[in-house]
Amino acid sequence: MGKVNDINGRILRLAVPAIVNNITVPLLGLCDTAIAGHLGSASYIGAMAVGAMMLNVIYWLCGFLRMGTTGLSARACGAGDDAMSRDVLRKSLTIAGAIAAAVLAFNVPLRELLLRVIAPDAEIAAHASRYFTICVWAAPAQLGVMAVSGWFIGLQNTVVPMTVAIGINVVNVLLSLALVFGFGLGFEGIATGTLCANWAGLAAALLYVRARLRRMSGGNGAARQGRVRWGRFFSINTDLFFRSACIMGVTLAMTSIGARIGETTLAANAVMMQFFLFFSYFMDGFAFSAEALVGNAAGRGDMPAQRQAVGAVSLWGAAMAAAFALIYVTAAGPITGFITDDATVRAAVAGMRWWITALPPVTVAAFIFDGVFIGLARTRPLLVTTLVAALAFFATVTLGPGYGNVPTNGLLWLGFELYLLLRGVLLGVSYLKIQRK
Repeated sequence: MGKVNDINGRILRLAVPAIVNNITVPLLGLCDTAIAGHLGSASYIGAMAVGAMMLNVIYWLCGFLRMGTTGLSARACGAGDDAMSRDVLRKSLTIAGAIAAAVLAFNVPLRELLLRVIAPDAEIAAHASRYFTICVWAAPAQLGVMAVSGWFIGLQNTVVPMTVAIGINVVNVLLSLALVFGFGLGFEGIATGTLCANWAGLAAALLYVRARLRRMSGGNGAARQGRVRWGRFFSINTDLFFRSACIMGVTLAMTSIGARIGETTLAANAVMMQFFLFFSYFMDGFAFSAEALVGNAAGRGDMPAQRQAVGAVSLWGAAMAAAFALIYVTAAGPITGFITDDATVRAAVAGMRWWITALPPVTVAAFIFDGVFIGLARTRPLLVTTLVAALAFFATVTLGPGYGNVPTNGLLWLGFELYLLLRGVLLGVSYLKIQRK
């Protein structure tokens, strides 16, 4: 019983700060939207959404910086190899700097490409272009914070990433209010506030890094490697990059195909995705726990501890999936009413309520085993399973019955939930094969 309580306590100490971060940051981010909404034109809200989407495409694809760093950092921490832990951080920050330099060097053609893909109207495009042009100079800070956050999660510390992320958003809100309304900078004030807040966040993150490095011995025992080969580092990050590209492809297809079906379907799907995102805010916390605990146990070569961590996190995941499924089956209507007062959209969402209820149980394994394999630093199965699941999604929506060349919304969500289910099932099978070896 003592060991069970201990592992559950460790899981919650890692998961709760991550969950708080996931819930708090989007709420604070709404303040920027509210500021834009008081500038006298609705186009500013759309422009900020488009500009943020342009930047998020870059940062989403660079999510490997956080995940790859976490897995290697967790293994170094488990092995007690401070020299390797330092090396992981050094290499991660080096890659972050190189990517940021490339983004800044090519920011103009990148901006034009993204605007062409998103294709907003002329007024929104002009404002979004200004927003992107200012905020893109935060790329070195944003990518640096991602690397540092991954490093700390691997060290079984999710409080620092939470503190830094919330701090960035609070500073962003305060600066944006001051620059927009105090100094009269208008829409550019929002972008400038975001830029300054990200650099302040990097400064804070590096102060935390400095304090942690001072507590490390820097020792490198005879049985310890002390370094991670660049080839292994690039292999892990390349797998994670293409995995992120697969996930982004499915996400963009959901929006694109929903828009082709119709305006009401597009709006209804946007509401339904909020149910998915809210569940993911909680499950990400337990996935981070799996990354840190499994990676730490793997670094020590402690297979019983690794199995115990996987089992305990899986039980937490199952409990969360059951709780959210119960909430969604009983309260999907009131939650939808809180999100939108459009009767047509609410009716469309109500007709899809069973797809909403199925989301937690269908999705949970993907979150848990993503965390397990990131902790093990075995990224090739992550790429392969995500690619297979993405192909299954596109096959379902392309080859399934529909009217004309456009699938029904039910078929679209069947493909999406099949994609989520396959990711978890295939990774679970891969993990069982590893255990047998």
